[in-house]
Amino acid sequence: MLPREVIRQIRRLQLTARQAVEDLLGGEYHSVFKGAGLAFEEVRAYQPGDDIRAIDWNVSARMGHPFIKRFIEERELTVFLAVDCSGSQQFGSRAQQKREIAAELAAVLAFSAISNNDRVGLIQFTDRVERFLPPRKGTRHALRLIRDVLFYQPERRGTSLRAGLDFLNRVLHRRTIVFLLSDFLDHGFESAFKRTGRRHDLIAIRISDPREEELPAVGLLELEDAETGERLLLDSGSAAVRDAFRTAAAQRRAALIQLARQARVDVIEVSTIGGHLDALIRFFRLRERRLRRRH
Repeated sequence: MLPREVIRQIRRLQLTARQAVEDLLGGEYHSVFKGAGLAFEEVRAYQPGDDIRAIDWNVSARMGHPFIKRFIEERELTVFLAVDCSGSQQFGSRAQQKREIAAELAAVLAFSAISNNDRVGLIQFTDRVERFLPPRKGTRHALRLIRDVLFYQPERRGTSLRAGLDFLNRVLHRRTIVFLLSDFLDHGFESAFKRTGRRHDLIAIRISDPREEELPAVGLLELEDAETGERLLLDSGSAAVRDAFRTAAAQRRAALIQLARQARVDVIEVSTIGGHLDALIRFFRLRERRLRRRH
């Protein structure tokens, strides 16, 4: 049995996610994520006005007059949530940790999927894949997914985005919508990122905290790496130290944006400051407008 407080948190997150889906994301999700392809429906006799490119020449030759193949859109989709649960995800200098932001976004995305009768799956990874939930439908499955993102205690603390992405590329045999939720405080994942972007519809959700991007001027600070335990003493009273810290953070962000642009991957940027659901909604609406311009 789950503790009562855990059940309350899951239910609260369920209500928040359902409200966001019903009020804001329902139509956007459906229009932004079309079917994964076309499924064969039937062969029928050619009629004036039909597209001649759809003619089935083998059947036409056998029957002595033209027949065409008809296809319909495969509406059912698979959504996969790849969630970084390394040590740095438990950091948060504001009201919420990055892990809690990831859980709220995962809940909204999961309920968006199941409300459209799509399947949703989950992997949680540190420097290895720690948990894998195969994609399924239904509210019960979505609630289990939310519980895992909120309360699963990982065995490791390091980060390997490459390990998570390589795993997905092995187990996903059809084109899938993949949301990658991480702070992207890692390196060496670029090739796997590009490969996933080619095979799947990859959306990167970068979760950050203000204290990872700018130091307060409060004198000597001892910083501890949440993943390695390494400690570093910094003089935050030094303008040069603060500038170097800010520059390094900006360079990490710019490198991710450049990588995503090369891989044609969308990036959603959210923060522990708040407004992460608004950022998700903006992404859906911007992507919908972009798709309309293409058509």
